[in-house]
Amino acid sequence: MPASGAVTRSTLRQQIADALRDEVLAGRLQPGEEFTVKQIAEGYGVSATPVREALVDLSAQGLLDSDQHKGFRVHEFSVDDYCGMVEARSLVVDGIFRNLTHRGVCREPLLSVRRRAEEAGQASRSGNLDILIGYDLRFWRELAALTGNRYIADFLHRLRVQCWVFAVPYLRGRTDLSDGLWQGHEQLADAVVHGDADTAHAVIRESNAHGLAWAKKLRDLTTPGRPGE
Repeated sequence: MPASGAVTRSTLRQQIADALRDEVLAGRLQPGEEFTVKQIAEGYGVSATPVREALVDLSAQGLLDSDQHKGFRVHEFSVDDYCGMVEARSLVVDGIFRNLTHRGVCREPLLSVRRRAEEAGQASRSGNLDILIGYDLRFWRELAALTGNRYIADFLHRLRVQCWVFAVPYLRGRTDLSDGLWQGHEQLADAVVHGDADTAHAVIRESNAHGLAWAKKLRDLTTPGRPGE
């Protein structure tokens, strides 16, 4: 039954891609780490074809680099890359809320977004990085979905995943994450629920400033001749 087989293969391909993305976000696959299709296939106990397709998908998302002779490597984002992603996502998010606060949205999806914001806020305040990443990605995914435009939602989701891939190696293992974790999910959700465009824009600007300030600290700490060396 070709149709059934195609669905199974496609599902497996997505499952592998999701699992590998989670490995990167969890820090178990480090930036610059290399691996082959064979290694991943053996690790998951599956054939090479869906693994290769999953790795190609992740490469297209900017999370992996491919080398014809060496296989694949986890992409290493620079501080400049991160700053560019923060600026890009800020412009996209600002446009989303400019639209949402003017036209309004149905109450039911807003309630779901508000619950997700509470979950993300609690995880951020507790410093639980693994839980926060999951809730943060879901929060922004649901929020962007309110536009009804899947291209916008997919683009923003990709940016946020890339930002987390950059940030995880710097945050993992730290006892105090207060300067690295943004905690404005609930305030932003409330602004959208109440159609408060001014507050929504202010929260977005604060989020953008928070990310850029954190990136500046990283640059100061990692650039020779700057404070922290």
